[in-house]
Amino acid sequence: MKILFATDGSAYSKAALKEIAVRPYPPQTSVHIISIINNVLITTYNAPMGVLNEFYVESGRKAEKIAEKTVRNAAKVLSTQNPELTITTAIINGSPKSVVLEEAEMLGADLIIVGSHGYGAVKRFMLGSVSQAVALHAKCSVEIVRIQNK
Repeated sequence: MKILFATDGSAYSKAALKEIAVRPYPPQTSVHIISIINNVLITTYNAPMGVLNEFYVESGRKAEKIAEKTVRNAAKVLSTQNPELTITTAIINGSPKSVVLEEAEMLGADLIIVGSHGYGAVKRFMLGSVSQAVALHAKCSVEIVRIQNK
């Protein structure tokens, strides 16, 4: 079984990670963990309104470090709690909706797992919902993990 887990390091992604970690899987299951850097501002604008380009470059570096830490921590949790899993990681630049779908296709994923931010209708319309887009367009099964309100 091939699983693609997309994480942004949020509490929502951590809830999804916990779900992955505690489940039994068939032998030779692999989990490909990705974190996506959406650096549209960095690549689109060049020193707008007097802001130095170095600001955008530094922002990109910080985003990459955060993404690296996020996938490293997720891999550590999975390998500790479920050592039979084969784990790979990647940090990818691009639009989260597109990247998740493209990676799943390239991987030949059987399952995509993402956390849900639980946006209401207005925020979902304004910001877009990665989990919704993935669920609608993926060619494999998709699991969206929500945080349970207590």
